[in-house]
Amino acid sequence: MNRPLENGFSIAMKLVAGKWKIDILCALSTAPRRFGRLRHSIPDISEKMLAQQLREMEADGLVKRQAYPGLPAKVVYSLTESGAALCAGAEGLCRWSEQFPGHVEARA
Repeated sequence: MNRPLENGFSIAMKLVAGKWKIDILCALSTAPRRFGRLRHSIPDISEKMLAQQLREMEADGLVKRQAYPGLPAKVVYSLTESGAALCAGAEGLCRWSEQFPGHVEARA
């Protein structure tokens, strides 16, 4: 039996599934950041989880990791074109949650 093709929305949701990926997208949408700065912008995330989520997002083509030579090594994370477009799409969901806060509070 053939599986139906996934639609774009379900693919996008799979790419941002996880507790921290939307937070990472939002943090990187304002400017590229080094790991430490990114970690401080998302206070509740552990270093291990941030590293894992960044690796997954890099593998999915949402985040770009740029390493610069030197001691200590400097690594900067930024959104790819695809990641920026996904982030822009997620803004509509954020506006919805602000417009209908009762739905968000009911799930929390």
